[in-house]
Amino acid sequence: MAGERILVTDDGRENREFIQEYILEPNGYQALLARDGLEGLQMAVEQRPDLILLDLQMPRMDGIQVLQNLASRNLDIPVILMTFHGSEEIAIEVYRLGVRDYLKKPFTVEEMLDSIERSLSEVRLRREKEALTERVLAANRELQQRVQEMNVLYSVGKSVTATLNMDEILPRIVDAAAQITQAEAGYIYLVKGERLVCRAMKRAGESGARPVNLEAKDPVANQVIQTSRAVVLTPEQLGNHQGSPVSLAYVPVLFQDVVTGVLGVTNHSPSSHVFSKHDRGLLSTLTDYASVAIENSRNYEELRRTKEHEKAQLRGSFERLVPPSIVDQILAHPESLELGGRRQEISILFADIRGYTAWSENEPPEKVVEMLNDYLSLAAEIILAWNGTLDKFFGDGLMAIFNAPDEQEDHVHRAADAALALLRAAKDMHERGGYNLSYSVGVNVGEAVVGYIGTERAMNYTAIGDTVNLAKRLQEYGSPGQVLVEEAVIKRLGNLAQHRPLGELKVKGRKQPAFAYELLGLRPIV
Repeated sequence: MAGERILVTDDGRENREFIQEYILEPNGYQALLARDGLEGLQMAVEQRPDLILLDLQMPRMDGIQVLQNLASRNLDIPVILMTFHGSEEIAIEVYRLGVRDYLKKPFTVEEMLDSIERSLSEVRLRREKEALTERVLAANRELQQRVQEMNVLYSVGKSVTATLNMDEILPRIVDAAAQITQAEAGYIYLVKGERLVCRAMKRAGESGARPVNLEAKDPVANQVIQTSRAVVLTPEQLGNHQGSPVSLAYVPVLFQDVVTGVLGVTNHSPSSHVFSKHDRGLLSTLTDYASVAIENSRNYEELRRTKEHEKAQLRGSFERLVPPSIVDQILAHPESLELGGRRQEISILFADIRGYTAWSENEPPEKVVEMLNDYLSLAAEIILAWNGTLDKFFGDGLMAIFNAPDEQEDHVHRAADAALALLRAAKDMHERGGYNLSYSVGVNVGEAVVGYIGTERAMNYTAIGDTVNLAKRLQEYGSPGQVLVEEAVIKRLGNLAQHRPLGELKVKGRKQPAFAYELLGLRPIV
């Protein structure tokens, strides 16, 4: 391995020229010549040769002094000492100062060549070791960079599966793109019809990307969309225009071979990283994540709209069969839909169309159904308007609950007021439609068991207990256009109720008689 630089430091011109012309140059070495010790030291410090051939006896600075100065400067340059007058003491001293070999003048070409090769072998080995070490370090740095890139990509992959919010995931993708490509700025654009919209961006100098929703005018992004091909531009290709980036890399976001967006990074500082094919590959990997995230978000939004539509349809159908308050409770807490009930105070209203049986006897079935629907719809609207829970229809009658499932402080007043509203509505309907029919209504208040009654396959939200039975009996005893209430209702309403006592009422199957009142009017709660 020739080509090493060898400094010949000798005050004898003939000796310098002999070494240069007959030993160094014929064997491919580069010769540096110094005429004395001081000049040789200066050249050693400035040129850092691979080997020094040093004479012992020289003017201005001898060989020992040169060695001492080299040692004081920590210059580890191998030295071959040349001398006419050597001794054992000198040899010991110069070896202690780092001399690799010791030649007595005159020497032959072969002796000098052998000495040079022995001295340079150590230099060559050290250089090979340093080169190998540098290659290992470079490989390690590259491996660390690849591990970091994989960690970033893995983190983004986890984010894609963890969130469906594009305002969260798209800035993460831009941050990841800037991190793994050493970019100062980054952008992600989405195609919206004929428009290009920037949905996340990181400007140079900003700590991280942020979600945006801005219409973009980016000619490079438009080129990527039109060609479906990535673009990587170097400083030479971009030119040195004021405010323009010095390097950029844009890659298309593809879904099923259709360009849905563009991911781009740019660098603006003159000393910044110049993007390469490797950076383009990394960005392409990130666009796969972006494509999945965008499609997941769109699918989720479509699923959400579909579910909302289905929920609305279900609610509309369900509310025809079940009170709206019960529908709300079931949709909010599906786990509450199970058999069982709890004891609580409620107000119960029963209403029945009086005269219906006799009237329907002489009417066609179609008209009977029409009339029944009109009256029951009217009653249902009033119950719901007063925030009651419509429990069930039975024949030409209905049952309603107040204070369940939602608690109502004024539930007694609501039930009584709804009962009077039913009579007024029936009167209006009679005047408009000619039906000579009205309601009889019974209202009671007290404790009952309220909940889902039935079987796992068929259940009904209702109330059970003596309070319910008594309200039904009051309705049955009432005449058309009457609202009968139990004494407990009058006590709760106080001076708000206008009433007429009817006396004790014997109720079939009940030991204790009930004291009944006819409710004539009701003042509002102030």
